[in-house]
Amino acid sequence: MAAASAGCFDCRRQAQPLLHADLCRVAFFLTHHYHGGEPFIGVNYGQVADNLPPPSGTAKLLQSTSIEKVRLYGADPAIINALANTGIGIVVGASNGEIPALASDPNTAAEWVNSNVLPFYPATNIILITVGNEVLTTNDPNLMNQVLPAMQNMQDAINGANLGGKIKVSTVHSMAVLGQSDPPSSGSFIPGYQPALRGLLQFQMDHGSPFAINPYPFFAYQADPRPETGRI
Repeated sequence: MAAASAGCFDCRRQAQPLLHADLCRVAFFLTHHYHGGEPFIGVNYGQVADNLPPPSGTAKLLQSTSIEKVRLYGADPAIINALANTGIGIVVGASNGEIPALASDPNTAAEWVNSNVLPFYPATNIILITVGNEVLTTNDPNLMNQVLPAMQNMQDAINGANLGGKIKVSTVHSMAVLGQSDPPSSGSFIPGYQPALRGLLQFQMDHGSPFAINPYPFFAYQADPRPETGRI
């Protein structure tokens, strides 16, 4: 995944404006489902770029490809409507700024679902709600502690709308939560993040929801000096 939810922060940080739109449009989103589900790769639908096609044009473009999953960084109704009746699985998200209210008040989560899911489902194939983006690596202890309660309230809201099991709830992590990722069989989390991850992973196992991560493959490739990558 090449773009973070906060306005494609890495694109700005790397000072590569000419690449900005392309990175946002082709950023990869990888998740792995528990309880025997299949991993999938889709695309992120970023909006912080210039010369973006209208949502209807993007929907037609996606339908002309083999892409079956799309992640939105929020819940833009124009985009969600444009993807209706396409069969494409849609991931919608609540922002980091919404987490405190979602964590403290179940009614806020119910209102979020009522506003951002129920008017569009099932014509738009919403499959996942992500609560926050790369929260653990903000190292904000208050926000980190609020992710799980926010996810729990969102799950309760989904259940209350009779959509439990049809729409999953998760959050999206930075790859920086991994202490080791290569080779994948030796992957491990950084010890400092393990207490927060333990509760999140238990929630995801209990509800069969996916573990989602932003791997930023372009920047990893760009910075990799190994000869087999073709970089110097």
